[in-house]
Amino acid sequence: MDWKAVRSEFAALTGRTYLNTATYGQLPRRAVEAVTRHLSRRDERACQDFLSWFDDMAELRASLAKMLHVQAEDIAFTTTASQALALVMSAFDWQAGDEILTLEHEFPNQIYAAQSEHLFEPRTTGTNRPVRSHVRGVECKWEELESHVTDRTRLVLLSTVNYVTGLRPNLANVVAALRRRGVFVYLDGTQSIGALDFDCGAIQPDVLAVDAYKWMISPNGAGFFYVHPDVRRWLRPNVIGWRSHWNWRNVDNLHHGAPEFSSAAEKYEGGMLVFPSLYGMRASVELLEGLGLKAIETRVLHLSALLRKKLAELGAELYTHSGDCLPSQIVLARLPGTDASLLARELAARNISVSARKGYLRISAHFYNDESDIESLAQALRAR
Repeated sequence: MDWKAVRSEFAALTGRTYLNTATYGQLPRRAVEAVTRHLSRRDERACQDFLSWFDDMAELRASLAKMLHVQAEDIAFTTTASQALALVMSAFDWQAGDEILTLEHEFPNQIYAAQSEHLFEPRTTGTNRPVRSHVRGVECKWEELESHVTDRTRLVLLSTVNYVTGLRPNLANVVAALRRRGVFVYLDGTQSIGALDFDCGAIQPDVLAVDAYKWMISPNGAGFFYVHPDVRRWLRPNVIGWRSHWNWRNVDNLHHGAPEFSSAAEKYEGGMLVFPSLYGMRASVELLEGLGLKAIETRVLHLSALLRKKLAELGAELYTHSGDCLPSQIVLARLPGTDASLLARELAARNISVSARKGYLRISAHFYNDESDIESLAQALRAR
C-alpha cells in the first residue's frame, strides 16, 4: 500500500503532526469535493431530482451494511449517536427497580443515560408531590460486568472502544450471554468503526450506533445505526415524518392515514436526510473500501504498537487493561511529573495534535498517519 499517496488525500495534515483522530477524523479531499458536487447539483437541477438522492443513499446504506457484515435493511441514518440512544431510551416502559448498566469511564452519552436521577426528571401527582421512577444506574469495571447483571437489568450500554482508556472489550461472548438473559444491548461504535473490523452480524447487539466524524473520516451530521431484525418488530420510531409510511416514494399521492411502517430500519429516519454530510460520508466510505478494512486495521494497530514502544522508552506510564479485551488503536500515557492537559497544549503550540483525558495523554493514530508522526511526537517529548 502506498500510504504516502493516501496521506496526500488529507489537506489538513500538511505541515502538521496530527495524532488525535479519537477527537476528530480528518476529511479526505474526495469527501469535500463530494459535498461541493452535491450542492452544485442542487443549483443546476433546482432539487427536482431529489428522489434520486435517496437512491445514492441506498448505495451508501449497502456499503455500511457490508462494512458491518449485516444487511442494508438493518441500517438507518442519523445525525448523531445520541439520537439513536434516545430512540432506545424512549422504547422502555421503565419501572421502579429497573437497572441500566454501563462501564466506568464510558462516553458521556452512556454515563448520562445510566445516571437515572438525571435522566428521569421528577413528575408530579395530583397531590403535587414529586415522584421518581427509581431506575437505578450502575457503573462497573469491564471485567466485573457480568457479575453486575441482575434480574432487574434491562439495558446495557457499551462502547466498542472506550474513548478515555482505549479499552476494546471482547464483546462476542458477553453480548450473546446478555441477550440470552433478555437484556437489551446498545453499543456505540464511534471510536472503532472505520479503523477496526467489527462483525456486527456475528456479535448481534440489539443496536449499534456510529457517529462518523471520527474514524470514518466523515463530516459532522453523518451517522448511522444498526437495528437487529428482531428488535425492529417491536421498537417503534420516536420520530414521525413524511417518510414514516412504507410507500413514501409515492410523493404525488402521499398516504394520509396512520403510517404503516416499513420493516426496514429506515422507518426510524422519519424525514429528509442531511444529504451534504451523507454525500461526504459516501466518498469517505469509498476510500475506506478501496484501502480495505483489514489493511486499515493492520495499519492502525501497527502504529499504536510503535507509539507504545516509543513512549515506554521515554519512561511513560502506559494505561493497561484487564479482563478479556482486544488490541486497541487508542494509546494512553502519563509522563512522570507532567500535567497531561498542559502538555497537550504545549504540543499544540508546536503543531502536534494530541489530547488529554483523565490525567493521561491520549494519542490516536489513523491510517493516514505514519512513522514520521510518531517520531515527531517522540522528539518533542524528549526536548521538554
